Amino acid sequence: MLRSLLSRRLFLASLAGIASQPARAQQMDITRATAFVDKAGQDLVNAINDPRMSLPQRRDKVASILRYAIDIEGTGRFILGRYVRQATPAELQDYLKLFDEIIIRNLSARFGEYRGVKFSLGRSQQRTEEDALVSTLVERPNSPAFTLDWRVADINGQPKVVDVIAEGTSLRLTTRSEYAAVIQRNGGRVASLLEAMRGQIAQLAAREGG
Repeated sequence: MLRSLLSRRLFLASLAGIASQPARAQQMDITRATAFVDKAGQDLVNAINDPRMSLPQRRDKVASILRYAIDIEGTGRFILGRYVRQATPAELQDYLKLFDEIIIRNLSARFGEYRGVKFSLGRSQQRTEEDALVSTLVERPNSPAFTLDWRVADINGQPKVVDVIAEGTSLRLTTRSEYAAVIQRNGGRVASLLEAMRGQIAQLAAREGG
């Protein structure tokens, strides 16, 4: 069974996405990257903490922010790796839909845990000409604060977070490894990953209560 993608240290993987887009990346300005991370993070924090919204409204708001901030298709294709070529067109379509829902459910199932979360910017640095690294501090009540580094690149003219470094771990690589392990344990069948993803979504939906 597919392990949960979010432990405490993986929480904001859902917020940031876990992708790599070298073919389409252009020069990324550090000021623009920092502003993008700040807005995306603050928008998510505001949605999570807004007491006026019902759970479905909060989920829809978070989904809208995540889909704006993340290249869902590019992220999913990178994580599926070489198995993209083995998937049938129908399997790939299903996979991308399931991946989209997992990103959103992973966060919405934890709204209660992260009520009162705060988000602040740290140091930013130019990583390469094509991407910048923006450090942030995430704080929540009764829990230790933790640092996340967001890698931001220009994808088709828009800034996107293309990786998150949590406690020294690249989340895109961690997730890619997890997905490959599921497929390899099941005879190289992409369908086995889809089954595991559906099971994970069902667990997250039950945890969320909807």
